[in-house]
Amino acid sequence: MNRQLRSLAVLGVIAATLPAACTAQPPANGASVPVATTAQTVPATPLVTGLPDFTNLVQQVAPAVVNISAEAGSRRVARAQQMPDESQLPEIFRRMLPPEMFEGPDGPQMPQAPRGFSMGTGFLISNDGYVLTNHHVVDGADSVTVKLSDRREFKAKVIGSDQQSDVALLKIDGKALPALRLGDSARLKPGQWVVAIGSPFGLDQSVTAGIVSAVGRANPYADQRYVPFIQTDVAINRGNSGGPLLNTAGEVVGINSQIFSNSGGYMGVSFAIPIDVAMNAVDQLKKTGKVSRGQLGVQVQAISAEDARGLSLPDASGALVSVVLPGSAAGRAGLERMDVIRAVNGRPVNVSSDLPPLIGGLAPGSKVRLSILREGKPREIDVTLDALDETLAGGAADQPGSESGDPSPAPTGKGNALGLVGRDLSAAERKQLGLQSSEGVRLARVGDAAAEAGLQAGDVILSVGRASVGTAAALDRALTGVRDGQTVMLLVRRGNATQFIAVTADADDAAG
Repeated sequence: MNRQLRSLAVLGVIAATLPAACTAQPPANGASVPVATTAQTVPATPLVTGLPDFTNLVQQVAPAVVNISAEAGSRRVARAQQMPDESQLPEIFRRMLPPEMFEGPDGPQMPQAPRGFSMGTGFLISNDGYVLTNHHVVDGADSVTVKLSDRREFKAKVIGSDQQSDVALLKIDGKALPALRLGDSARLKPGQWVVAIGSPFGLDQSVTAGIVSAVGRANPYADQRYVPFIQTDVAINRGNSGGPLLNTAGEVVGINSQIFSNSGGYMGVSFAIPIDVAMNAVDQLKKTGKVSRGQLGVQVQAISAEDARGLSLPDASGALVSVVLPGSAAGRAGLERMDVIRAVNGRPVNVSSDLPPLIGGLAPGSKVRLSILREGKPREIDVTLDALDETLAGGAADQPGSESGDPSPAPTGKGNALGLVGRDLSAAERKQLGLQSSEGVRLARVGDAAAEAGLQAGDVILSVGRASVGTAAALDRALTGVRDGQTVMLLVRRGNATQFIAVTADADDAAG
């Protein structure tokens, strides 16, 4: 018995030895004494009304929420899935995995988890034992155990797992099991109430609630560009991975997957995979054991207000095409760089991150209609999608562009209205960058306006607007006639990245 418990025991002995008269003597004036009771026979009237009560919802859905433990021999299942630490990013997305230990003022407060062991959450989606969870909960596991709320345990088979969507499908042998009803995540709107049930820090059947903060969020820190995340303010922590996000009807609308944190714990920003995205993956995992996605074959970028001016666009909506991969579906259909994709099959593309989920959610061979703007004019282009090839998805050279060991050639450009001075690329440089024999101009110097826009010496200019440039002289000619205050779109290659940069001409930078 520790000191605190001993103190409570002493107090209990003292209380038991006090004379009853000490607490039961009537007052001298004969007034009655109110008698305290341990429980009221009639429930008190709530003093606060109008607040949501999730009691019925939890009672109905909780039995279908399960705890998942995964083991991988001497390997650590979850270690490879953790995101960079705080020294690499000030604020990061973190996978919600159980902690190895808690550190308190007196040292470790919990024992370290066994090596090669991870815990998470999942939920039953069918009465015959199909279970959904996150890919990162079971990735690399040799053995997976599913524990129900009634404490029954089952060994689970991993039917399939998809890293891109972070979805895993498990199967346990059982009949007449409780299962959750699936909702429609496409109907979610910011401000709606949602509930999460899971096992944060190994605490089974923990319930938290909040609202939808946003829908269609892109993840800038993980390679999951095909998932339009649901953002919520529901309290989610490590161990909640794979648990259900529910609407007020008790329907699953998402799978809790990640948090945004600079402390490793909940900070008010949580992310869930929409259930329609998850079920698309589930259907394919059941049939083939893997997930296939459509590919357009382009690189796109966001559009700033200055880009919109340079492109003569009515607004900054859409995805700006910066690269069209040779021989791709987009290339065969006639899509060109500087085209702006505004919709896919009538579904709007408001920002560039909207495009990958719309395309990746379709099967290879699907025919889609793209609504685009080309030189400010609307067009419709029909495309038959290829199968996603991750090795081509980036579309950039294998190695970053850099100078060779040889001395840099002298600038060959005369200068221009943007204050750019270029030099011709050598054959070796073009080969290293993966460029064609007459493609690209290396910048030797940049003016103030170009530098302010983000250009720097060493960048390679591939085109001025739609006009490709392959020599410093061609760059100067393409910029002839640019007026003070005019915005010009330059296609820039830096390392493996290719994107358009808008530069507004400044008379002080013009060549004299």
